[in-house]
Amino acid sequence: MADGISDASGGKFPAADANSELNPGENKDFKVDSLSSEIATSREIKERAEAQEKKEKKNTMQTLRTTILVSAAAVAVAVAAAAFAITKKLKEK
Repeated sequence: MADGISDASGGKFPAADANSELNPGENKDFKVDSLSSEIATSREIKERAEAQEKKEKKNTMQTLRTTILVSAAAVAVAVAAAAFAITKKLKEK
């Protein structure tokens, strides 16, 4: 049984490399789980896209808000000018 340990169903667990398990700093043979790597990469891409979309939406809302405020200020100036002109005309009569 040097190559593995039997489980209850008679199958064998793979043998472990004790040296690499006990000295992880010396182990240079890294095995990358491709599925986990792809999931992490796709998640990062999705998060970046969502952040960019949120930033664009915020910029659009800021532009709209600025436009509305400038329009409201222009209307207020126009109303004040009209009131001033009406008052001036009424004083002349």
